[in-house]
Amino acid sequence: MAFQALKKYITHLYTTKSVNTNIWVDDTGQAQGRYFNSTLTSAFQTLRSTLDLQIVGYQGLARSYAPNQQGAMGLSLWRLLDHSASDDESVELDRLCRLLHAINFYRQPQALGQDLYLNVHSRLLAAVQHNHGAAFRRILDTLELPHQHIVLELPQSSPNQRWMTRHVSDNYQQNGFRIAVNVSGMDQAIELIRHQHVAAVKLDVSMVADLDALARLGALAHASRTSVIIKKVEDLQDYQGIEKTARDHQHEIYVQGFLFDQPDASLFSPPVKLAARNNPGKCRCG
Repeated sequence: MAFQALKKYITHLYTTKSVNTNIWVDDTGQAQGRYFNSTLTSAFQTLRSTLDLQIVGYQGLARSYAPNQQGAMGLSLWRLLDHSASDDESVELDRLCRLLHAINFYRQPQALGQDLYLNVHSRLLAAVQHNHGAAFRRILDTLELPHQHIVLELPQSSPNQRWMTRHVSDNYQQNGFRIAVNVSGMDQAIELIRHQHVAAVKLDVSMVADLDALARLGALAHASRTSVIIKKVEDLQDYQGIEKTARDHQHEIYVQGFLFDQPDASLFSPPVKLAARNNPGKCRCG
């Protein structure tokens, strides 16, 4: 393991197992956490480049954990947050999941040099009053983990909430994090890139039916050094349109979805052979 402070922390968690702690590790070193009566762990899904389908990053996803069911199951963090009793509990859950993802990501050698994308739930935008990201930055510094490879992913926002998104984004950036923003369509993506410095904009594949508009977005993003990420890609024909647009205009676009990878606790991902993936699953990312 490259990160010695993290290794010591994992060893400490393993040797001080207690039912009274909110986070622990199993015999393989995988971290789990307790939230009310649920046990959580991490799953990771790749982000890939349209240029060659090489991995350019991973997204961390919170999942329920059952030791007799081989690790990560299908419980989404968002469902837990939606049923949280208070904003304080949603903040607690968000911080727990970030720590779990950081441990479970950086304990694996494939993480070295890769970006880790972590979701920020909409409730946290209002629940945390100031200095977003400061607590998480202190944890990363203590574990000597590279915050510059963490991309915090903000949710979609309505027009009257965008001032808050900008405020939160500025706070996270002041604490050394890069920011990705989920957008509701091409127009919002273009507006965001023109008026705010972000590392990435993220769109659902259903929003990119107009490939000419995607080409214009790609050109603007390329000039602004902003990544365009298309998520929930499940259909080969959708991917082929995105890939052709990126290739024709020489603007790299990132893709994520079940056409390429299932979320998994392990970062090992075999090369993608799309010709053999004629019947992708229809489930959605968390």
